[in-house]
Amino acid sequence: MFSWLNREGGDKQDLFDTVSQGLNQIYKTKLLPLEQHYQFHDFHSPQLNDPDFYAKPMILLVGQYSTGKTTFIKYLLERDFPGIRIGPEPTTDRFIAVMYDEKEGVIPGNALVVDPKKQFRPLAKFGNAFLNRLQCSMVSSPVLKGISIVDTPGILSGEKQRVDRGYDFTGVLEWFAERVDRIILLFDAHKLDISDEFRRSIEALRGHDDKIRIVLNKADMIDHQQLMRVYGALMWSLGKVLQTPEVARVYIGSFWDQPLRFDVNRRLFEAEEQDLFKDMQSLPKNATLRKLNDLIKRARLAKVHAYIISALRKDMPTVFGKEAKKKELIKNLGQIYDQLQREHQISPGDFPDLKKMQENLAHHDFSKFNAFKPKLLEVVDKMLAEDIAKLMATIPHEEVTSNNETLIKGGAFEGVEDQISPFGFKRGEGIDAGAGEPEWIVNKERCKYDSLFESLSPTDGKITGSAAKAEMMKSKLPNSVLGKIWKLADVDKDGQLDAEEFALAMHLINVKLDDYDLPTTLPEHLIPPTKRQGWQS
Repeated sequence: MFSWLNREGGDKQDLFDTVSQGLNQIYKTKLLPLEQHYQFHDFHSPQLNDPDFYAKPMILLVGQYSTGKTTFIKYLLERDFPGIRIGPEPTTDRFIAVMYDEKEGVIPGNALVVDPKKQFRPLAKFGNAFLNRLQCSMVSSPVLKGISIVDTPGILSGEKQRVDRGYDFTGVLEWFAERVDRIILLFDAHKLDISDEFRRSIEALRGHDDKIRIVLNKADMIDHQQLMRVYGALMWSLGKVLQTPEVARVYIGSFWDQPLRFDVNRRLFEAEEQDLFKDMQSLPKNATLRKLNDLIKRARLAKVHAYIISALRKDMPTVFGKEAKKKELIKNLGQIYDQLQREHQISPGDFPDLKKMQENLAHHDFSKFNAFKPKLLEVVDKMLAEDIAKLMATIPHEEVTSNNETLIKGGAFEGVEDQISPFGFKRGEGIDAGAGEPEWIVNKERCKYDSLFESLSPTDGKITGSAAKAEMMKSKLPNSVLGKIWKLADVDKDGQLDAEEFALAMHLINVKLDDYDLPTTLPEHLIPPTKRQGWQS
């Protein structure tokens, strides 16, 4: 169940299920007959199944190798996931669907595509070479209760591009692009060149511009002057590939939990991170609208496809010269597009890509195409005018979320529940140093911490959140990590730190700087001695 629904009982879940069930029924009874009659699935997209309507929103990560795609997922989840591999070389050589399950593990590709509860069955058409490079990582993370994330192989550049992957890489990307809710293109601030394979991959995403978000990652590795130049270079490169009149929205940051190398742009990174996470948080809320929108787009394409197939069938000779006529019709397909556009008042943007359609038609026998059947198109027109409109009326036009409310709970998405915390987002995971020792481990550096505490002018033995924040930020750790440290150190949750709590915060900062993970909740051995009696985690 979507965790963003939990706060308001089952009302929103019931709405999602109702709309999904309605779309499923409408598709099978109204649109599917048209698709089957005109072989739509052979040309454009496989038949939709039940999981396509009930699946959680998905996010697809695309980028060249070593741009931080896998680390980005780890940053969101605050933890590793089964099958994770991170390194400077192309370590992720497979498509990994990271999904929620209380029982963690890995499902290999061949088993995944026969699971009727998952939406990946159509991927079987890409063959064993691809299925051996597909897996599903099941993770018990609260973030994944609302979304699923798909990691992709690092796109190759230079000499590596000449290595044949053994399967239709761009075809797989197209399949995912049609079904996901967000496509995040990641770029490395040090590696802005767009290789030929990357260009083909971006071109495969065309038609889904509304889903694409661009992230300039590892931005803390360069200073502010270099960042300005890199941003300009990225926009110039994207302009040549995306070929859209709108300016692409680029999110700038460093999506990992290590200290920032250049923290002069810290406030920019924090603002950009929050903007991106808010965008992703909106996905569960808008899932029903997205499914409606995708079905409408599919119906429009199916109608145009029916006109095209019918026109080609009508012009075919009954006995002789079929092959010659077929070649002529394929060559003049652009003229057929123009004729259909005038006759049926169809928008040019509704027609499928001309070159791709010509390539697909070359493998079909036109004489086996079905003739025009007006009743099938009338049913689809009625579906768009009446059935879809009724479903639209059941969805609230505006769902307002308050500033301190979160749509996806857990990990980097977790909102500012503690308004007294001076930090925005909160993250973390476990440590054991000092466990079992009689003395509180923080006391080993307590003299230094107490001296620093006194320099911050405490009042009644405590310092304010703003005073603590200024000191903690000197560590150059990301704001999200410092927010987690604050949450752990403010044991009594009063929005201030006493000497023990401040020492604990400094200790946790040093733990993180030593490249250890933070605990999700404060371990018993790290609780300040004066607060252990009656303390509850």
